Amino acid sequence: MRHDGGMASTIDHPGEQAAQDPIKLIGIRDTALSVDEVFRAVGDDAAGGTALFVGTVRNHDGGTDVAELGYSCHPSAEAEMRRVAEKVVADFPVRALAAVHRVGDLRVGDLAVVVAVSCPHRGEAFEACRKLIDDLKHEVPIWKHQKFSDGTEEWVGAC
Repeated sequence: MRHDGGMASTIDHPGEQAAQDPIKLIGIRDTALSVDEVFRAVGDDAAGGTALFVGTVRNHDGGTDVAELGYSCHPSAEAEMRRVAEKVVADFPVRALAAVHRVGDLRVGDLAVVVAVSCPHRGEAFEACRKLIDDLKHEVPIWKHQKFSDGTEEWVGAC
């Protein structure tokens, strides 16, 4: 109850609002990614829901076996990741957000990207995490070079 006798709305609780500095971790890495690092980065006592997405290298694409895969990025990629994260933070009540992407040569099963978002409620966390990974894939200048077992290859770009 508020002092004026009315019921407090959920938005009156500080935990229902976005955190002051919710972007906890943004990075482009040429070393193995850690789900635990990203999960720890988004821990927040006011968050009732945390959504985590892990993108892994699969053994096929478009019906063809993948033999090798590498990621490369433009020097602005990390700044673009931050810009995408800032948009998500502006649109959702994010308590904490983290995103890391791998570059270099990867093998089947390696982690390529890990993102996580904590929000007051699970629905918001799911929506914010989905927006984060979708926008990251579409807007950040990171390119995937796939070599297939039949000798063909292709570049797949974000932009």
